[in-house]
Amino acid sequence: MKNQIGTDAGKVWKTLEAKGGMTTGALKKAVGLTPFALYAAIGWLAREDNIVVSRTGNQIKVALK
Repeated sequence: MKNQIGTDAGKVWKTLEAKGGMTTGALKKAVGLTPFALYAAIGWLAREDNIVVSRTGNQIKVALK
């Protein structure tokens, strides 16, 4: 499972690099991951201090640093 999370984190990274910051809903559609896989990948990138996560109301936005 750890390898899959790392692979998914790479997909999220590449998508954010190409398209810029986006909401988790838009990111989920763009990358095609399940909610669990998406949030695991976001957690991986956050732990490595590679992303910024912000919240406005019910919207969560993720962007590369």
